[in-house]
Amino acid sequence: MSATRRRPGPGTIIVLVLVAIALVCLVSGILPAPDAGALGARITPVLGFVVAITIVAELARDAAVFDLVAQRLARWGRGRVIALWASVVVLAVVSTVFLSLDTTAVIVTPVVVVLAQSIGVSPLPFAFATVWLANTASLALPVSNLTNLLAAPAIGESPASFLALSWAPTLVGIVVPVALLTIVHRRTLFGGYRMPSAAAPSDRVLFWGAAGILILLMPLLALTHDVWIPATVAAVLLVVLFAVRRPHVLRLSLVPWQAIGLAASLFVLVETAHANGILDVLSALATDGHGVGQLLGLASAGALAANGVNNLPAYLILEPAASDPVTLMALLIGVNLGPLITPWASLATLLWHHRVVSLGVEIRWRTLMLWGAAVAVPTVVIATLVLALVAG
Repeated sequence: MSATRRRPGPGTIIVLVLVAIALVCLVSGILPAPDAGALGARITPVLGFVVAITIVAELARDAAVFDLVAQRLARWGRGRVIALWASVVVLAVVSTVFLSLDTTAVIVTPVVVVLAQSIGVSPLPFAFATVWLANTASLALPVSNLTNLLAAPAIGESPASFLALSWAPTLVGIVVPVALLTIVHRRTLFGGYRMPSAAAPSDRVLFWGAAGILILLMPLLALTHDVWIPATVAAVLLVVLFAVRRPHVLRLSLVPWQAIGLAASLFVLVETAHANGILDVLSALATDGHGVGQLLGLASAGALAANGVNNLPAYLILEPAASDPVTLMALLIGVNLGPLITPWASLATLLWHHRVVSLGVEIRWRTLMLWGAAVAVPTVVIATLVLALVAG
């Protein structure tokens, strides 16, 4: 009996169509060769980092690093949900800041949801925290979000230059969603839970090896300009470790082919539109002023565009409107803190929803969109006001 072939899903089909269109633009010369070459030089290290950090996160998950960390947090909470809540918030923020928003959405989400279910606590606040913080905490460092990696060279030569502008808006992006969730779910969060039993990793060598690599990698990502280099070294070390200890885990699906195809094709299509003057109409949004109104206008445009199409093409489309580091940061506030409303505004949100539904947690898109709007609007506005103060 022949095996049933798995048909590609709608998402895969859309990505394949976009890749095909992008290839036509490249081969036909619709995107001029000099522009294509400049684009390739710009995005190759960015996409290389995405591949490397995804492999690192997936293999660290397979080594039970995230599971053991979550269980340890539950033990430290000593039966108080609010203490566990604070620990989960810290975990989501650290994961997002150093390992990117997709790591939090795809890997941390199921860990904390299953943890909440296992101790008899509603998983809803924990699930919402991971998806909101995956987006809003991703403003912190260049490595936190693909949009940041694109903007970082124009903002400064080092991550410190980026952080000098991003730290205050990022704090707003963390505090506002967490405060809202704490108020809305106060009955759950100020209760108690049953202590989980202690667990040990099935392979201590893998666990401590992966944990050690992560511990060394995170500060390097915060201090290094070419972040793809330490990320690639970490990925190679983990692949070697797993090749020795658990080779069956190594698979081609560790590489995020679909995400890479989507990102690369969007890069080409938006660059083609820019090169052919199709997006020149957006020049009216261009500003080099640092007034509150000007920064709010750019951040709002970014948030609206992100919720309309997706945060990555929104950034690429509006990037020419931001002429200096401060206006670029305002745009990043819009495209990073703003895409909490529509399901397609951020790839991380779609990946997150698939994970929580597969774990038996029902969250309707309408509910997510209403609460997302309640969080996104004040977060973007306050973060932009704070940026104006910091930049002033």
